Amino acid sequence: MDNQFNHIYFIGIGGISMSALAEIMIEEGVRVSGSDRNSSHIVKRLEKAGAKINIGHEAKNINKDIDLVVYTSAIANDNPELLMAQELNLFIMDRAEFLGLIMKKYKNAICVSGTHGKTTTTGMLSSILMETEINPTIFLGGEMDSMGGNLKHGSYDLMLTEACEYKRNFLKFNPTVELILNIEEDHLDYYRDLSDIEDAFLEYAKKLPAAGYLIVNVKNKDLFKGLECSVVTFGPDDSADYYPKDVRLVPSLSYTLMHKGEKAADIDLSVFGEHNILNSVAAAAACISLGIGVEQIVKGLSSFKGTHRRYEFRGTFNGAAVIDDYAHHPSEMKATLKTARSYTKGKIITVFQPHTYTRTIKLLDEFAEALTHCDQAILLDIYAAREINTGMVHSKDIISKMKLLGKDAAYASSFQEAADIIKSAAAKGDTIITMGAGNVDEIVPILIKSEELRIKN
Repeated sequence: MDNQFNHIYFIGIGGISMSALAEIMIEEGVRVSGSDRNSSHIVKRLEKAGAKINIGHEAKNINKDIDLVVYTSAIANDNPELLMAQELNLFIMDRAEFLGLIMKKYKNAICVSGTHGKTTTTGMLSSILMETEINPTIFLGGEMDSMGGNLKHGSYDLMLTEACEYKRNFLKFNPTVELILNIEEDHLDYYRDLSDIEDAFLEYAKKLPAAGYLIVNVKNKDLFKGLECSVVTFGPDDSADYYPKDVRLVPSLSYTLMHKGEKAADIDLSVFGEHNILNSVAAAAACISLGIGVEQIVKGLSSFKGTHRRYEFRGTFNGAAVIDDYAHHPSEMKATLKTARSYTKGKIITVFQPHTYTRTIKLLDEFAEALTHCDQAILLDIYAAREINTGMVHSKDIISKMKLLGKDAAYASSFQEAADIIKSAAAKGDTIITMGAGNVDEIVPILIKSEELRIKN
């Protein structure tokens, strides 16, 4: 971009993706300001770095001194700041378009997409790349201690970022390597059905240059026939180019990485969850395709400790482990609960906060089935995010569906009520999980004294 903008205003600057964009602009000498609904440790970090941030969205925050206004998909069309920017005829760009513009500066760009597993797999790739001399620039959709947050500002040789399919945002990117982890029904407030989602992923894959690489789950391989780029598959068995063999779940995750029938490496992981085996296979396949050495891949995967809010241990309560997890799609939820079952002697108590009304109503049966995999479920109100409540669906509808499956669940109208239910139920050996993509993690400090938490300010 060559600093063509002197002053950029970010609407929703405290979001995990927006904050990284704001931070890299600050580091490149651009004047940054913005707004968010609430303060947070991310907002405070940006303020410390030099950003001027308004709490609350107001038209008066926007003036002609601003060269560019960047907004997220979560911002409504009637947002007062967005409307004022339009009235003043300012240059306006959504987050994905802005990231795509930045991406053009890089020689290579690795984009990680899929319905779930993006942040963890991007974290694994980050850990591997930091073992090399590449000095990558990394935009992570979560926070990782070894990176000191969600951004690593490196050279222009390589960018690594997540690529979300929501509203076909990833079509605004310019990747040279794509990882497509999985393709399932999600974001059904935008997409018609699974076929519509698959069409978007195919269009996205076609953006790759002939010299590029598509690393794709073998079960989705047939969707990508006839592409000019190199197509590399990963999967659970030898139907894929890269796959795990001799998988061991205890005392920790480990396996032999295979490539077309030949041993590539022995992999040891430091994260929980059988699903992370395939995530790591995908990361390894991408790195080997890029010519990164096996020793660096082995070391990077071993040193990866996970990202915040992805099966993150937060402390104990009544002798029960307290885990916070971002899972908000039924497949993710089942993977998380399967992981918890592997390490839990007692009960699994799950507080679930559904994310968006459209996702909840479209996947109501799937959410109910997923929650039958825990011993006690507590449902909070649906987290609206970018949506308006039309009264079509409620968390209690999930409970009704669960009863049809022979499983009861409780409803809590507040975080305190959910915490009270947990307090009366949790015992030594249990696992308590706060689950969802909203603010369900705010229950954790109610349960545990702040000095016991691993909160990074």
